Amino acid sequence: MQQRSVAVGRVHEELVHLVRQLMTGERPAEGLPTFAQHSVLSYIARNPGCRATEISDAFGVHRSTVSRQLRGCVDAGWVQAESGPIRSGHPLSLTGPGRDVLGDADRRRRDEVGDRVRDWSAADIDDLARMLHRFRTSTADHDTAQSIGADPRA
Repeated sequence: MQQRSVAVGRVHEELVHLVRQLMTGERPAEGLPTFAQHSVLSYIARNPGCRATEISDAFGVHRSTVSRQLRGCVDAGWVQAESGPIRSGHPLSLTGPGRDVLGDADRRRRDEVGDRVRDWSAADIDDLARMLHRFRTSTADHDTAQSIGADPRA
């Protein structure tokens, strides 16, 4: 039992390290979105017309956090807030440059992952994908439908 506890601890440390690296990583190249902005852009691309409150709910973060990220995306010309009643928030959509920068960022992230697993076997990659899916959908200790940030659209 002690060995399992130590192994789980090591896995936890590796996951925390991976998440921190993905979220903070290196500063993106000039003109590319940060990890948080990339997440917001991706959400808007999958959910055109969404509002900041929906993004906040989907990611389980405070609306002010989303507003900060959106402000940077609007200022960069990647997102436009359409007219609508202030109370419910403005419908959001990607601009042409927003779709372009999201495509570039997606390609860079795929290339980075590809570089990291370049010398892995197909079986290793399949195992990683299977285990990440298992981890993401696990309900052992919580109900994922009720978890903060559990929105599958996120």
